[in-house]
Amino acid sequence: MKPHAEVEQVWPRDGRIRVTGRLLGLDEARERSWRLTLTRRSRTDHVLRYDAVLDGERFAGEFKVSELAFQEALSDAEQWDLHLTDGTHKLRVGRKLDDIRGKKAIMIYPVQPVPGADFGVQPYFTVEDNLSLECRP
Repeated sequence: MKPHAEVEQVWPRDGRIRVTGRLLGLDEARERSWRLTLTRRSRTDHVLRYDAVLDGERFAGEFKVSELAFQEALSDAEQWDLHLTDGTHKLRVGRKLDDIRGKKAIMIYPVQPVPGADFGVQPYFTVEDNLSLECRP
């Protein structure tokens, strides 16, 4: 399996989303500074970056859902993909090693309403068992 960021827990609550897990397949991961990045699918130039804490191979990152607020009105759902990056590597955040296939239909996370906006943010697993976010009115 190629290097990736294996999700262990997703905590959507109190207007924040926290993701924890392990970096797999990289020996030199500890020597690097890692960021949790969120990339908007419809506009890949729209990227949000947050510091990720690394302890050995374990990582943790979090962000406020209010930081996903759009300048334009949201009429349809928007998706964001999560990665861990260090300037050299871009690892997709997902959950592959638990033998549960089809997480998209099985693991349902609560929607976090965005204060002062007319949409909410919901983490979800894609058909490839990667972690993404959906913002919808």
